[in-house]
Amino acid sequence: MSANPLRVDGLQYSNWSEKIFRQLREGGVDAVHVTIAYHENLRETILNIERWNTWFERYPELIVQARSGDDVRRAQETGRTAIIFGLQNPSPIEDDIGLVEVVHTLGVRFMQLSYNNQSLLASGCYESVDSGITRMGREVIKEMNRVGLVIDMSHSGERSTLEAIDLSERPITISHANPHSWAAALRNKSDTVVKALASAGGMFGFSLYPHHLKGKSACTLDDFCAMVARTAELIGVEHLGLGSDLCQDQPDSVVQWMRTGRYTKGVDYGEGSAAQPGFPPQPGWFQDSRDFANIEDGLRATGFSPREVALLMGENWMRFFDQSFGPAAAPSES
Repeated sequence: MSANPLRVDGLQYSNWSEKIFRQLREGGVDAVHVTIAYHENLRETILNIERWNTWFERYPELIVQARSGDDVRRAQETGRTAIIFGLQNPSPIEDDIGLVEVVHTLGVRFMQLSYNNQSLLASGCYESVDSGITRMGREVIKEMNRVGLVIDMSHSGERSTLEAIDLSERPITISHANPHSWAAALRNKSDTVVKALASAGGMFGFSLYPHHLKGKSACTLDDFCAMVARTAELIGVEHLGLGSDLCQDQPDSVVQWMRTGRYTKGVDYGEGSAAQPGFPPQPGWFQDSRDFANIEDGLRATGFSPREVALLMGENWMRFFDQSFGPAAAPSES
């Protein structure tokens, strides 16, 4: 078993390779939620899963698919990184609620209800009017709750996010964002949302994507850890983890796919990036997965206890996985 504390990354969309898989191991990352679809339909998402199956076969000593918290523990015990599938948009379920269970059966454990724009389920954070959870969205939330597919509202608008928290009978997540009060990025979340999420037992993953940071690429480790500390004072350390949103080694063409998908023939440079249409450089203290130790050191220096650091680095995510990835408990008989 690894001598390091459990380390979980709540979101990455890297350009996966043997190099990156080895860096995950060098960084002691025991589990990572990986994006397998942005705007893909179901067939295209299945092709992405096929590619992951090839990597699982080719690098069995480095990575393994995880569908449960116990799978993550087995990965840690065998010195491998657990890979957990997630969707950043509901496009893979198309307009068919029955596909919620299908994607869960394929190993998907997270699904965002919208990605920046309006979807069939909810409004994205870039829309000028947030109309909230749609009629289909209400039904899909029930189905996601039933099968154990986690609702993620990282890219959704405020009203939609608050309504999802209220409608869901199981805790949801904002897997990769930061408080808007700390960095005024459109994608970051208000204190109202952060408090509501925690009150409902949800998980908030702090993003390391530069456009979500105060000072962007120049953000310091001290500033980042102070932000974590302020959020812990606001809602309690037990609701917090990391969701780096690391897009390592991706070409700039990929960020255009992320932002634009198929909705426009034009160019969408996205939030805060009109002068820099590609990916921004990462802060020096977090270049790749080998740098999670820097965050651990920073959290300790900020005043978190060893137990609190362990919760923030991975144990809170593990508790959330255990509670969330299986089917809903059947009603007890009276």
